[in-house]
Amino acid sequence: MSEGEMRARLRRLGLYGLERRLDELSSEPWLARMVSLEEAERHRRGMERRARHARLGQFKPLVDFEWTWPSKIDREQYEELLGLSFVRENANVVLVGPNGVGKTMLAKNLAWSALSHGHTVCFTTASDMLSDLSSQETASTRARRLRRYVSPQVLVVDEVGYLAYDQSFADLLFEVVPRRYQHAGPRPMVVTTNKPFAEWNQVFPSAACLVTLIDRLVHRAEILPIEGDSYRLKEAQERTARKTAARKVKRLRNST
Repeated sequence: MSEGEMRARLRRLGLYGLERRLDELSSEPWLARMVSLEEAERHRRGMERRARHARLGQFKPLVDFEWTWPSKIDREQYEELLGLSFVRENANVVLVGPNGVGKTMLAKNLAWSALSHGHTVCFTTASDMLSDLSSQETASTRARRLRRYVSPQVLVVDEVGYLAYDQSFADLLFEVVPRRYQHAGPRPMVVTTNKPFAEWNQVFPSAACLVTLIDRLVHRAEILPIEGDSYRLKEAQERTARKTAARKVKRLRNST
């Protein structure tokens, strides 16, 4: 490693005393090891802090996703997103598909990838976010709470379309999307929805801002449609079949 690279690493760590004395310390065998350990520890602590603030909760890792189950999904497109191309391009991601096809799992794995690469993330459901914002009693408290959803570099909004909202809730979502859209620096959103945009008028009926909201959301967006039957229903049916088979075996044993 060159002296310039080591100086840059020491500055990033705030080890200015070591940087000033690098000429006399550069030949010490412990220096590179110590710097590597400090970088790893700071990365670990930073990851823990970002993960705590992200509120991802429990989720299945991508290795458990059965790519053969959906009847339609562009795996290549998703894996490109997993490499955080959408963050670099400041492009929103919209996962569209029926209930139970793995949209939340895929969205959380995108969030985890962003966390692992040093980005700040906030995960929320649409109902939780909108209820949280609507519960703020004054304009100033609402403005402060909006920062929770505007400031993270990646915002994941899950389950848009599962409930219907009135005009005021649509206005609240409209406050979040343009603020992130206009923010200096990357502020992409990852949105999961069970309804195509043509049906969002069922989610936000009579919302005057709906057309503009969708326009801002899909500008520079990556849309990943997913089609198929519910994987949760499949798991429930398989569990029922296993239980039924186990009961049959038990009855046979008891009858002998």
